[in-house]
Amino acid sequence: MNVKLHIDRLVLEGIQLPGSQGAAVKAAVEAELGRLIKANGVSQEFRQGQVVQRVRAGAFQPARNSTPRMLGTQIAKSVYGGIGKSR
Repeated sequence: MNVKLHIDRLVLEGIQLPGSQGAAVKAAVEAELGRLIKANGVSQEFRQGQVVQRVRAGAFQPARNSTPRMLGTQIAKSVYGGIGKSR
């Protein structure tokens, strides 16, 4: 299965990140979300190749000392909850 994933804009409300960590978080989100999609698939809406303007992810509480990779993984799992097969 080939997965083409493009995140145009990632808005994180209530999370302060130094500019240098933004790219690392984005890379972690893309990697984990790609892994989840490959492993578990997506809902029918996404299998049909529709362009989706916005995906609302569930809320989560990041740990105080989260690394960018840990934060990206949490974000990806939350986003996957909005696009995954179990939707």
